[in-house]
Amino acid sequence: MLTTRRHVIAGLSSILLDCCSGCHRTNSEPVTIMFMDPEAVDERLQRRHLSEETLRQFESDTGIRVKHLPAPETSAGQLKLIRELLGEKDTPEVLGIDVVWPGLLDNALLDLKPFFGSELSAAEPDLVSSYTVKGRVVAIPYHPHVGVLYYRTDLLTKYGYHVPPQTWSELEKMAFRIQKGERAAGDKNFWGFVWPGSADEGLTCLALEWQASEGGGRIIEANRTVSVNNENAIRAWQRAAHWIGWISPPMVTAYQELDTVNHFEDSGKAAFRRGWTSDSFLTNPSKSNIYGKMGVTSVPSGKMGVGTLGGFGLGISERSKHQPEAIALVKFLLHKEAELEAASASAEPPSGIAVYRLPTVLKTFSRSTPAAQRLGDGIASRPSTVVGRNYEDVSHAYAEAVHSVLTGKNSAPEAAADLETELERITGFPKGPPEPIETSKCSGKWCCGLFQKASGGRRATEPDRLGL
Repeated sequence: MLTTRRHVIAGLSSILLDCCSGCHRTNSEPVTIMFMDPEAVDERLQRRHLSEETLRQFESDTGIRVKHLPAPETSAGQLKLIRELLGEKDTPEVLGIDVVWPGLLDNALLDLKPFFGSELSAAEPDLVSSYTVKGRVVAIPYHPHVGVLYYRTDLLTKYGYHVPPQTWSELEKMAFRIQKGERAAGDKNFWGFVWPGSADEGLTCLALEWQASEGGGRIIEANRTVSVNNENAIRAWQRAAHWIGWISPPMVTAYQELDTVNHFEDSGKAAFRRGWTSDSFLTNPSKSNIYGKMGVTSVPSGKMGVGTLGGFGLGISERSKHQPEAIALVKFLLHKEAELEAASASAEPPSGIAVYRLPTVLKTFSRSTPAAQRLGDGIASRPSTVVGRNYEDVSHAYAEAVHSVLTGKNSAPEAAADLETELERITGFPKGPPEPIETSKCSGKWCCGLFQKASGGRRATEPDRLGL
């Protein structure tokens, strides 16, 4: 049953009475807390489930004011700014914490375990562990995301494809054929596949999907060995390098996430885009030039299908002057998120977006373990919990190495060998082979029950899927 607004207000009132008798002040200005939100990087990417209307409701219900602060576009820029703000006298009270940041920010964040017992008990333990450092829960799971593939439903239908690509080989064939056809029809700037290839955290996510799907491991394994220098990872990087100038624009190696949105949705000049599940909840999808012509599916597979785990939790600054009010805001946002999930449990996909064979990330956490870096049901976790405070250096070295292959500065074997040496130096871990990856069959309606409109709901045969 949905949590009613009355129950939410009652719960918040209890929190405020217990924690901060001075929150509703009569002889002074209301308390104002700051919320640094990495998901509010651009109005096009502002999620429906955290609208200004939601924050204004919190203000109305509690008398606590909230200043909603956006963050830089890139993960590196967000982390840099949050570190600086956490060191300021007037630090933001509530912060969105990327799933790979806890080990980098733990000393500056409040241990939330004493204040969120019921919320933590209700959450998936393996997801909670992603935000746990030395027994301290420094963020509460809020918006988990997973890598997905967006596609043009109208163009798939136009070129005789009944379902989107399910393997990298199929993606290449379909992207090239559609690209060739659209250029022949006069759109000389049309490309088959766009993705964020700049040498930063976004590329770490992509390249992990590429190599993990081919059995190339997790960069650094759960047993604390450096596994990145292996033939499967090398082959996956070489395949991606081959896309550039063939089905992906040469400038893709400088693309950030919003560049791919501009190329795919704003200009409509691409057939496929790698994105995140969260991107299907754009505030104003009807403003897109391809509204009603867009679908989303799982990231294509190699030997297996793998999408990188992403998303944010909610943390509170250790130095906040208004911790009780910050706790109240986090509890309110979690309640609103629970309401949204319950309301959408039987709902259709987002308006204007078709969905095909997309496992919901929330339903897979019970069988995936970010803390152990295990891949299951198509979810890949970056090695942040394994390397702790060294993760930033590890990710930077990995992204730079892959980028050097994509731009032709290094061969894939040379880049992998050099990266192995660098990661051994950074972590002190020995080298080793990739650990075997086991996947299990997915379950639930989002896995196989949803389908794109063009498919007619039927299961296609291999030749039919390729439009041959």
